Amino acid sequence: MSESSRYQPQAIEAAWQQQWQEQGLHATPELQPGDDAFYALSMFPYPSGNLHMGHVRNYVITDVVARVARLRGKRVLHPMGWDAFGLPAENAAIERGVDPGAWTDRNIASMREQLNQLGLSIDWDRELATCHADYYRWTQWLFLQFLEAGLAYQKDATVNWDPIDQTVLANEQVDSEGRSWRSGALVEKRKLRQWFLKITAYADQLLDDLPKLEGWPERVRTMQANWIGRSTGAELTFPVVDAEGNDTAEAITVFTTRPDTIFGASYVVLAPEHPLVAKLTTPEQAIHVEAFCDLVSRQSEQERTADDKPKRGVPIGAQVRNPANGELIPLWIADYVLAEYGTGAVMGVPAHDQRDFVFARQYELPVRQVIIPEGSDEHAFEGGAWTEAGVLIHSGPFTGLASGEAKRAIAEAAEGQGWGRAKVQFRLRDWLISRQRYWGCPIPVIHCDSCGVVPVPNEQLPVELPRDVAFSGKGGSPLAQLESWWQVACPCCGQPARRETDTMDTFMCSSWYYLRYSDPHNTALPFSRKAVDSWLPVDQYVGGIEHAILHLLYSRFFTKVLRDRGLLGFDEPFQKLLTQGMVQGITYKNPHSGKYIAPADVADPTDPRDPVTGEVLEVFYEKMSKSKYNGVDPAVVIDKYGADTARMFILFKAPPEKDLEWDDADVEGQFRFLQRIWRLVDGAAERGLSLADGAGTPAAVAEALASGAPSGEEQELRRAVHTAISAISDDLDGDYQFNTAVSELMKLSNAMAAHLEASRAALACEALRTLLILLAPFAPHLAEELWLKLGGRRETEQLDSSSVHRQAWPLADAAALVRSTVPLVIQIKGKVRGSLEVPADADKATLEQLALASDIAAKWLEGKAPSRVIVVPGKLVNLVP
Repeated sequence: MSESSRYQPQAIEAAWQQQWQEQGLHATPELQPGDDAFYALSMFPYPSGNLHMGHVRNYVITDVVARVARLRGKRVLHPMGWDAFGLPAENAAIERGVDPGAWTDRNIASMREQLNQLGLSIDWDRELATCHADYYRWTQWLFLQFLEAGLAYQKDATVNWDPIDQTVLANEQVDSEGRSWRSGALVEKRKLRQWFLKITAYADQLLDDLPKLEGWPERVRTMQANWIGRSTGAELTFPVVDAEGNDTAEAITVFTTRPDTIFGASYVVLAPEHPLVAKLTTPEQAIHVEAFCDLVSRQSEQERTADDKPKRGVPIGAQVRNPANGELIPLWIADYVLAEYGTGAVMGVPAHDQRDFVFARQYELPVRQVIIPEGSDEHAFEGGAWTEAGVLIHSGPFTGLASGEAKRAIAEAAEGQGWGRAKVQFRLRDWLISRQRYWGCPIPVIHCDSCGVVPVPNEQLPVELPRDVAFSGKGGSPLAQLESWWQVACPCCGQPARRETDTMDTFMCSSWYYLRYSDPHNTALPFSRKAVDSWLPVDQYVGGIEHAILHLLYSRFFTKVLRDRGLLGFDEPFQKLLTQGMVQGITYKNPHSGKYIAPADVADPTDPRDPVTGEVLEVFYEKMSKSKYNGVDPAVVIDKYGADTARMFILFKAPPEKDLEWDDADVEGQFRFLQRIWRLVDGAAERGLSLADGAGTPAAVAEALASGAPSGEEQELRRAVHTAISAISDDLDGDYQFNTAVSELMKLSNAMAAHLEASRAALACEALRTLLILLAPFAPHLAEELWLKLGGRRETEQLDSSSVHRQAWPLADAAALVRSTVPLVIQIKGKVRGSLEVPADADKATLEQLALASDIAAKWLEGKAPSRVIVVPGKLVNLVP
C-alpha cells in the first residue's frame, strides 16, 4: 500500500469540515406540511474558551443522534449556542482589566473552532449567545410577559452579604464553610428587595406532569419530584399568650404533615429570621436571642439543615397555647428552621419526629408520646422518635383513632373551631432571579416615585448593558454606581425615575433558548407560534445530571407559562432526555497530605509514589479537572489520532449514561480499528470495486441473486451485513447503546475481511455500502473519504445529494438472516472441545450421529463409546465417556 493510501486523519478531516461548511451540508431544512421533523439538542455550554472531554462526550452523542435521524429521512434541527452571562466573565473583567463582552466573544470564537474540529453536524446559522442584545432583548420581553401575568414580583428577601467587599453574593459564590468566594469573609445574611418569579403557582402542574416524561430517566423525575416536595397536611395556629397566660392578638401558624401528633407538641420553634422574633422576645432573653441570630446569619442553608450537624436554639421567653388541649408551651428559635420554607415555624413533637427528638434531648424539653404501634402497649422510645403510623393515645377525643384517620379528623376539627385548616404545602420556593452584578440580562423595569414599578415599553427593548463600566468587585453592582445609565424618565409620567439595576439569574437566559433556535432570525418576536410548534418539543435532549433539577425545572416552568400566554402549543419542552455520565481520568493522590500528583510526575505507574516524599500514592478514577491533574486535552487527542478516533472511543468505552474511564490504550485500539477499515476499503477500491451507478443497492443485489444463488461465503457475508443492520438499528432506537453499536461495526468489518474477496462484486459492494453508511454517524470524516474513494460520489457532485451522510439508512433483509447451518458445540464430559457446522433443522438423533462421527469425538473418546450422550438441539452435544 502506498504512503498516500494510508489512513491519515489530519489530512482528510479539516478538508471535509471545510467542504461541509461551504456547501451547507448541515443546514436546517425548511419544514413543509407532512415533514418528519427531528430536533436534537445538547445543553449549550458556558464559553470558558476551552473544550473539555465532558463537552466532547455530550456533543458527540447528540451528533450521532442527529446524523442517524437524517439518514432515516427526517428533517433535522441540530443547533448550538452559548450560555454566556455569569460570574466568570465579570471575574475576568475585575482580574484582567478586560471588557467582559470582548472576553466572552473571544472565548466563543475559540470554542466554536474546537467544536468544528470534532466534525459536528451543527447548523451554525442558528447560533446564539445569551449575552448578545439580539437574544437578551427577548429574555427581557419574556420577563415582561411574566410581569403582565402576575408571575413576576418584588419582595424583601434574605441574601448573602460579603461584609468586606460590601456586595451581595449568589449562593454559588459561598463555599461550604459559609465564606465569600473572593474575600474569604464569613458571609452574613441581609434583607434586600429582590425580584422573584412565582414558580410555586405551577407546582402542581410541574409535579403532576412528571409521569408524562416517559423518555426521561426515572432518577431525574424523582429528583424533580423531591425538589418540588408536595406535602399534604394542615396549618395550625398557636395563639401567643401574655405573662398571665391570656391570649394576645399575635399567633404563630405552623404547617405540619402530622396533625395527628399535635397533642404531643411540647414547644414551638421559629426561624431566627421570623418577623415576630424581635417583637416577642422578652427583655431577659434579648441578649441571648441577638447573639444566636448573629451566629445563624453566618451559616449557610446547607449547614443549618444538614442531618449530621447538631441542632442549636434558644428560648425567646414567650409562650404559645396549644390549640388542641390548651396547654402553654415555650417558644424557641433554632437554626434548623428556615424562614423561606412553609411558615417559618414548626411545632416540636419530640416523640414522633427524630429531629425534634434530638433537639428536645439536648435542651431537656418534654417528650410526650401520643402514638403507639397498633396492638402494642404504651412505652417510651428511648432510642429515638416513633415516626410511623399507629394508634393515638393521650389525645383527648381522638384517642384510639388510627393515625391516618386522626389526621383528617383533627384537621376537620381545627377548621371547624377556627384554629387550623387542611393544606397542601410545597418544598419548592418562588424563584429569586435578582443578581446584584453587571454581567447579566438587565431587568426591564423602571421605578417611579409616582407610578411605582413601570415596565419598559416593548419598543424600547432591549435595555442594553452599558460598556463604559468600572469593575472593582466591591460596593455592589457596577450598574447601581452608573448614574448616567439608571437615571431615566418614567415612560408613564415623564418624571425623573430610576432603572432597575439588578440583572437576572443566568438560568433565565437558559430556560428558553431551545425555543429561539426554532426561529433565530425573527426580529418581531422571540419566535413564531408556527415555527416553535413545528420543531418542538425537543426530540432528544442531552446533558449532564447536574442540571437535573434547576435548569430542567425552570425550562418546564417557562414552557407552561408561555403555553398559557398563547405563545406555544405544547406542555413539556423535552420529550427524551439523556444524562450522559462523566469522563473520568486516572488520578494519583497522596493519602497523607491530600495532594494530587500529575501522572507525568509518577515515575513508575506500577508502583506509584510521591516524587517528593516517596510515599505510596492512591490510584483511582475521578472526574477530570485541572486541580486533580487528571484531565486530557481534546486537542491533543485530535492532533495525534484525529477526531473520528476521539469520537469512536467516547462512544465505545461505556454506555452513554455511565461514567467513562479514560484509557490511552483504548484510544489507540479505536485508532487501529479505523485503520483496519481504511485498509479494507482501500484494498477493495484497488481491486476495482466501486459504488458508482447504484452498485450495492438493494436493486443491484436482487439482480445478482436472481442470476445465481449465493455461495457459502456470500451467505456468510450477507448474514453479517444484515445482522449488523438489525443490531445497530436496535442500538440506536429507544435507549441508545452506542458502545454495542460500535462492537457490531467491528464484527461486520471482521466478517468482510474474511469473505469480501470471495464474493461477487454486487454482494461485496452491498457490504461496503452498508459498512460506510452505518459508520457515518460515528466516524463521519472517514466514512465520507472512503465513500468518495469507492466512487459513491464524484468530485464534481454536490455533497447534499451524494454525500454518504445523505444516503438512506439500510434496512435488514430477513432472508439474509436465515441460516441453513448453525454452530454446534461439542463437549467431552462437560468441557468444550470444539464445534461443528450442522444443518439448522437437524433433529436430536442426527446431531448425536454427527457428533459421534466428528474428529473431535475420535480424538477425545479414543475409540470408546460414550456412556451417555446429552443433546441440546441447536446448541451443544455433551459426550460423557
